[in-house]
This record gives sequence, C-alpha cells and structure tokens, in this order.
Amino acid sequence: MTPRTALVLLAIAGATIAACGSEDSSTSESVNADDLSGRGFVSSDVTGHELVDGSEITMNFLDDAVSVNAGCNTMNGRFEITDGTFAAEQFAMTMMACPDPLMAQDTWLSEFLASSPTIALDGSTLTFTGDDATITLEEIEPAALVGTTWVVTGTVADAAVSTVPPDPTASITISDDGTVAVDTGCNMGSGDVEVGDDTLTFGPIATTLRACADEVARLEASVLEVLQGDVDYEISADSLSLRSGEVGLELTAQR
Repeated sequence: MTPRTALVLLAIAGATIAACGSEDSSTSESVNADDLSGRGFVSSDVTGHELVDGSEITMNFLDDAVSVNAGCNTMNGRFEITDGTFAAEQFAMTMMACPDPLMAQDTWLSEFLASSPTIALDGSTLTFTGDDATITLEEIEPAALVGTTWVVTGTVADAAVSTVPPDPTASITISDDGTVAVDTGCNMGSGDVEVGDDTLTFGPIATTLRACADEVARLEASVLEVLQGDVDYEISADSLSLRSGEVGLELTAQR
C-alpha cells in the first residue's frame, strides 16, 4: 500500500504539473497581424532551399498587408494568420526581368508563402515553417524618415504597383531644415517640405531640365506627380510608402 504521505506528495506534484501546463497555454499568444504591423524582417537562415548568392529575403508588414522581396521582384498582398498558420491572398508582383536564378527564387518563395506555412514570432525573430523549408528572419531597425536617402522601387497608379528601371535610380532625401532633395533618375531637384505625423506637404519642386530617355522620363513624371501638396506616408522598417490620391511611390532606405 502506498503511504498516505506519498499519496499527498503525488497529488501535489500532479497539481503543480497541471498548473504549469495551464499557465503555459494561457500565457502563450499566437502571432497576429497587429504584432507585425509596421515591422520589417530580413532573412538570417533558410533551410530546405539555398538562396542565390548575395540575395536575401525581406518582409515588411503594414496592417494586414505584406511586401516581400527575395532579390528580384517585389510581391505585395494581404494575409491572415489563423491558429499559427499564415494564409496569403494571391500576391501582386512587379515584372522586372532578372537573372534566371533570381526569377526561380521568386517563384519558389511565392509558392512557399502560398502553401500555408506556420508562423511564429519570438521577440525579434520571425519564423516560417513549411513542409520542405524553414525561413528564419530577424527584425530590421526602422529607418528614420528625415536624413535617409529613400530609393524609389515602385510607382503606384490605381492601387497597382509597377516596377521601375534598375538604372538609373530615383530617390528623395528629406533634411531637418525642411527641404527635400530629389533625384528623378534623370534630373536633380529640390524644394520645401513640411513633415507631419502621417503627412508630408511638399512645396514646388524645382528641377534641372536635362532631356531623358522615354523610360526614365516616365519615371520622372511619376515621381514629380506624387511630390505635390499633401502626401500621406507610412514607414515599415526600411520601406516608405507615399500616397497622393490614386498615385504613389514605394521606396526603400538606401543601405
């Protein structure tokens, strides 16, 4: 017969184990879109797939939308997280031509994210786990709006994002003296800008008058069309989104 004292100790031990299990389940929280909004991540380790030399995966989240890049085209789309599973709608993708290995990597990543991988967030480490691969990413420190050179990576019209020529690049740099320097990809310009909590108010932008090739001229026109008057802005890690009505720009902090 088991002594009474032993029975009491076993009962206490069992209660303790049960309490610990209950505490773990009640304090563990699944990652959700709000946990990720306004944060960006870059890959630190990928197993099950070998990234193209010199490339990395970046992911920037804003509300329930994510922007993803693996060294070539940028994918944008909305997502949901249910019981630790990441479910993405069909991504819109820019159509820039890249070397075949990077194009293949875009396809692999798109298919991976569409396969409903599990997602976990541990402090600043974000992990996606699929059937055949795991992607581990570390959080990117947010870039400062003022003093950073922001390079244009996409133009927006009617909610559709279009790619830009890889060379030359267009950019803007806002200074703390209330001015903005603009490189349209062809001409240089500058003007006044007032920085608000979520709005930039641009004064007239004066530029040089150099003639541009057709493709670059279209980029210049898109940039200057956005940088007028009140423009809404949002920063997610090293990405900046500018919106002026139906047009806008997508930019990335120069590293």
